[in-house]
Amino acid sequence: MEKTKTNKQHSFFYRNSLTLAFLLLFIITLAAQALTGWKEHNTEMAELGATSLSLSNYLSSGHFVSATFENFESEFLQMALYVVLTIGLRQKGSAESKQLSEKEAVDRDPKPTKDAPWPVKKGGWVLKIYSNSLSICFGLLFLVSWALHLYGSFTAHNTMQAAKGLPQETIYTYIGQSEFWFETFQNWQSEFLSVASIVFLTIYLRQKGSPESKPVDAPHGETGK
Repeated sequence: MEKTKTNKQHSFFYRNSLTLAFLLLFIITLAAQALTGWKEHNTEMAELGATSLSLSNYLSSGHFVSATFENFESEFLQMALYVVLTIGLRQKGSAESKQLSEKEAVDRDPKPTKDAPWPVKKGGWVLKIYSNSLSICFGLLFLVSWALHLYGSFTAHNTMQAAKGLPQETIYTYIGQSEFWFETFQNWQSEFLSVASIVFLTIYLRQKGSPESKPVDAPHGETGK
């Protein structure tokens, strides 16, 4: 009988292939965003008779910072809410939901076993923070991204104001206008729709081999993975 490979027998790339694949896609698309955004920004500046930016200067411009963190912000908000709301909310039949009434492994109280992470062995307030560290991390990433989106959007707005010969505005004036909130809500709503879609569609649809799907032969009413 063929023995199952241990972690040490698998290569580093195999053990981390999912993370590495998405990081590679992230780098490629971020580079593509930077190049196309640079050309778009310089086209807008040329139309207004303003000075074009070099690529290196563009990467620190409000236009690039705003566009980048506007997207980061909505993704981290989505993840933070998804992690927190799936603790107590349910969807019968969804692969993304916990069972309707039964306790699951994620609900058990942590025990300081030999292989447990060190915060579990430490206990006390360290364990309390660690027990909620995923939602805390996503929450902090969301707040940082939101602040950087605001900074970038505000800077880009004043750059356009200067190019049009209009007066500069304070950040307090800008945040009360619709432009920043339009950028914000158009991203948030798409993230909420995507989560609702996977929660609902996994009730009836399947993808063999994916941990985000129920087994192909599972009844529609069966909840959880």
